[in-house]
Amino acid sequence: MNLKHLNTDDPKWLGLLLITPTMLIVLGFLFLPFFHSLVLGFMNYDLARPATMGFIGLRNYLRLFQDKYFLNSFKVTTIFSLVSVVFELVLGVGIALVLNQKFKGQGLMRGLIILPWALPSIVNATMWMWIYNADFGALNALLTQLGIIDEYQIWLADPFKAMALVIFANVWKETPFTVVMVLAALQGIPSELYEAAKVDGATAWQNLIHITLPLLKPIIMICGLLQIIWSFQTFELVYIITRGGPYRATDIMPIRIYWQTFKSLRFGYGAAMAYLTALILFIPSFFYIRSAYRSIVEY
Repeated sequence: MNLKHLNTDDPKWLGLLLITPTMLIVLGFLFLPFFHSLVLGFMNYDLARPATMGFIGLRNYLRLFQDKYFLNSFKVTTIFSLVSVVFELVLGVGIALVLNQKFKGQGLMRGLIILPWALPSIVNATMWMWIYNADFGALNALLTQLGIIDEYQIWLADPFKAMALVIFANVWKETPFTVVMVLAALQGIPSELYEAAKVDGATAWQNLIHITLPLLKPIIMICGLLQIIWSFQTFELVYIITRGGPYRATDIMPIRIYWQTFKSLRFGYGAAMAYLTALILFIPSFFYIRSAYRSIVEY
């Protein structure tokens, strides 16, 4: 295309020229790696065995359904995701309802609530790793001083406790996002609805059930979807705290993909694992988005 013959006064061509650099950057840094990794999923791309490299079709994907470690990681990730999201939504809505009330220091509390979510993931994970430390962690010190335990515990050595503590750290970090979103939605609920309900003799509980929660449903569904997607992408938090242990009890999908791809150097198998996980996550997300869209349209 000869740019000299373009009429830059035409908004169509001017807009095209302005977005071309950005589109090239997006193409180079997003779409090309995306398609390259997609192709790798159909290849035996093992850097530890370069002589065996080649196209193998769906063999990587079929092998995943027989891989006990992959199946375990998917189960662990599902538990981690569902439990985390339930607590994040319940706590997020509850805290937002409290912060929506008038009280002294309301502005300060609204500012502080966002701090856990604003912390970089590495900082957040490192902080919880030290808190859970068996020798000098704050958790052991606190529980010992309160008389709840008699001696320091190795919290992360037990599979159930390790999963519970990782979920707790994730809920602590991600809940503020739900709080902020729900709090913003609460500001948009017309006060006339509550005034009319008060005239009819409605209690605070009835206001919550019949006015507040129905109007918050669209934003709660959106927050739930985002939290599910983010929980399936969680890596730094679990990797730094437990490395996926003990006994693979916290071996969530991003850690399993990391080990296969960058530790075992099986790039083809790791790519197939990542795309299959994305596909599995896409199916419920599609129906979730459609349901959320219907709620927003009705609202």
